[in-house]
Amino acid sequence: MSLTTLSHRDRTSALKKMEEEYFDLAIIGGGITGAGVARDAASRGMKVALIEANDFASGTSSRSSKLIHGGIRYLENMEFGLVFEALSERQRLFEMAPHLVHPLRFTIPIYNSGRVPAWKMGLGMMAYDALSLYEAPELHEFHSPEEMLLEYPSLRSQNLSGGFTYSDAYMDDDRLVLETLRSARVFGAEIASYVKAVGAVMEGGRVRGVECTDFESNHTFVLSARQFVSSVGPWTDRLGQSLFKEWKRVMRPSKGVHLTFLRERFPLKDAVVMGAESRIVFAIPRHEMVIVGTTDTDFSLDPGQVRTETEDVAYLLKVIENYFPGAKIEAKDIIGCYAGVRPLIDDGSQSESKTSREHMIWTEPHGVTFVAGGKYTTYRNMAEQTVAAVLEQMPIEDRVRFGKTQTVQPLNPLVSESMLERAKGEHNSWAEQFWIDPKATSALAERHGMEGFHLAEAAVAEGLDRSVISEWLWCAEALHAVEQTMCLHLSDFYFRRTPLVLSRRDHGIPFARAVAQSMGTRLGWSMTRQLEEINALQNQIQRELAATLPG
Repeated sequence: MSLTTLSHRDRTSALKKMEEEYFDLAIIGGGITGAGVARDAASRGMKVALIEANDFASGTSSRSSKLIHGGIRYLENMEFGLVFEALSERQRLFEMAPHLVHPLRFTIPIYNSGRVPAWKMGLGMMAYDALSLYEAPELHEFHSPEEMLLEYPSLRSQNLSGGFTYSDAYMDDDRLVLETLRSARVFGAEIASYVKAVGAVMEGGRVRGVECTDFESNHTFVLSARQFVSSVGPWTDRLGQSLFKEWKRVMRPSKGVHLTFLRERFPLKDAVVMGAESRIVFAIPRHEMVIVGTTDTDFSLDPGQVRTETEDVAYLLKVIENYFPGAKIEAKDIIGCYAGVRPLIDDGSQSESKTSREHMIWTEPHGVTFVAGGKYTTYRNMAEQTVAAVLEQMPIEDRVRFGKTQTVQPLNPLVSESMLERAKGEHNSWAEQFWIDPKATSALAERHGMEGFHLAEAAVAEGLDRSVISEWLWCAEALHAVEQTMCLHLSDFYFRRTPLVLSRRDHGIPFARAVAQSMGTRLGWSMTRQLEEINALQNQIQRELAATLPG
């Protein structure tokens, strides 16, 4: 079994078709929402093109809390519909992407001095289970103070009255975007990164084409289509202003910052929900690290310029100290950080933390359909609604022809739940067949299911050095990233194809030369180009992690 590729070669052919052919739908923005819209529309039989100005998922979609969740705090705002929708989609994602979406228990410590008393939190827990239709991996439980401290010895004991545990999930946000795009490609969508929409071509008062610039070649062309969708998240107002002079602001972007720690330094079995003023901060254990976040502050600058600041670091460290004084977590324990901008709709709320996470879909007078806001968890449903809005602009015969979506099936047939379990059972035989350390094949099986066999096979055929297994593993992943996820730059691989930057104190720099060489064999990089890519990676790490780097 094989998949349609999404490689650098597919990018070349896609750009040619975008310049020469006419599409039913063109999508601007390659984050999770745009990827979902492309998959939904293409699955209906529409001729679809998608462009992204940078790397896929390089904006909000790789800078989330990496959770698939109903949103326990939205119950306090009485947003029951949003929670029900999210919990329903959470269950679908367990089935659609079992290698990327994993069940996780969450713990909420309850203090006598806390804003939400235990009885009220208990009602919320019961509502959460009910809204999930009792399909959560495990239902909620209450724990005594003694049980809480046994599980979390470094937790603050003063005024502790107990705690609740409940189920949600964590995920690999950037890889979920890439798998969704790959699935869209299977359905026939044409997809290209590093292509920016810079203007609109009008005809009869409607947009009939979008002027595009290919940043890799500086070539310009017009992408023509019957309908257009904007799914650029926090860049919505900026894109709207570039296309239409009469654009009125609709967004209230909010900045969110996360810190990362080594698992052994901050050992947590379950995720912990920590209250901070009117916000919630999570401490989330995952394969490689513990993620702590997020902040929630208004952000009016270019979302591409968002960075972690020293005050963000101090705020999150203070939250950790308040809940886990015994852990004695300090700034020197931080190994990484990242900042993103949420694409919130301006609903007139007094504070950013009270602004609704509901999404909004609208078609402006020139015929472009915009989608913004929403939660990562509900992207599939949001995409389906967006395509439905697009179809409303089409004749009735097209609504019938394109009326059936196919987006609840697994994103990748090689990583269905059964294929994932099969891969975990067979990885030792892969190791024997390819003369590879079983630790490497186990990692490939965990991350890629049965597709991991093809990764190992391709890496062996490439002749990658197997003497240093960790280096071999990342080089094998790099070849796959180029051939299957249109990875064009070393920094794209480090920041959005792997956890290297955020989960290791050395940020994976010791592997950079070998990985650049492996990518270069497929992308035609000279030695000079490889060094330029390594320098660009180091500069980006310095920029994005400046607030947490020593000195």
